[in-house]
Amino acid sequence: MKTFQLNAEPRTDLGKKAAKALRKENKIPVVLNGGKLVELKDGEYDGTLLPGEKVVPIGRDGKAIITTDLVVNAADVRKLIYTPEIFVIDLNVNGQVKKAVLKDIQFHAVSDAIMHIDLLEVYEDKPVVVEVPVHVEGHAVGVKAGGKLYLSMKKVKVRGLYSKMPETIIVNVSDLQIGQAIKVRDLHFDDFELVSAKDLVITGVKATRASANAAATEEGEEEAE
Repeated sequence: MKTFQLNAEPRTDLGKKAAKALRKENKIPVVLNGGKLVELKDGEYDGTLLPGEKVVPIGRDGKAIITTDLVVNAADVRKLIYTPEIFVIDLNVNGQVKKAVLKDIQFHAVSDAIMHIDLLEVYEDKPVVVEVPVHVEGHAVGVKAGGKLYLSMKKVKVRGLYSKMPETIIVNVSDLQIGQAIKVRDLHFDDFELVSAKDLVITGVKATRASANAAATEEGEEEAE
């Protein structure tokens, strides 16, 4: 994965009103998830929190994770968001750099403006799930016979260490006949695994009117012989 440099500042003024004010300044609220796991004592965390950090309980066993509320400049994330590429982010907060990946983006329903971004902190030894673009290569025999290639999934969910995460999932379609398809279950890799539903079709070749006519003509010629 390529690396994207991003500067952020802690966000301590929370709430809808504060978020609206930030957006007017061309800034975007961000939450960094996946922080370190901590123990709660009587429902409270007795450690020290940095600006923007907060403790989020998980389950009922006294455990919690630390998330961080941040703010970034809208101009700084355009090349991160408006691209088919995926990145591991070097997130710089007050001189401290953490590794993260893009988890989710919320857009305005009408204007399509970016309203909120969720990032996920990643670690060298902890697998992460991200969506990776699909790239089709090869010339399917079914297309040569008059069929049409289609792509049902532009991205697939991949689980693995971020250092092993591919920039694209390469799918070779050279052997596909008309009516055949490649599903998630058909692809296997050594350093990572696809975790999208196994029955989902990624790509395939469908019949066209031209291919159907050609098949009918061929069948008629065979009968005539």
